[in-house]
Amino acid sequence: QVQVEESGGGLVQAGGSLRVSCAASGRTLSWYKMGWFRQAPGKERDFVAAISWSGSSTWYADSVKGRFTISRDNAKNTVYLQMNTLKPEDTAVYYCAAIRGSSWSVREVVAWGQGTQVTVSS
Repeated sequence: QVQVEESGGGLVQAGGSLRVSCAASGRTLSWYKMGWFRQAPGKERDFVAAISWSGSSTWYADSVKGRFTISRDNAKNTVYLQMNTLKPEDTAVYYCAAIRGSSWSVREVVAWGQGTQVTVSS
């Protein structure tokens, strides 16, 4: 069983940067990709980024390509999402996830964190 817990987040002005972290644990952790989803008020939870266990492969939603970078430190079992050039439309609750497939659907998530709020002011 995999467990994940986010940290970081907060309030930042448009154009600024923020990093959120995800601490993961579990014996089967290496079976899954790790990633981030986000959910804005009144909207569905959407895929943001994912990274393979080795870190050699990454995937991004079109809306964040070139601005966000996902990385991982397997020695610490931690995944990071570096968010640069933030926009007000990036405002959402960001959820860390352990993902078993590659369709980036919420149905493929085997473990969710509690979420961390990211607010970008204009």
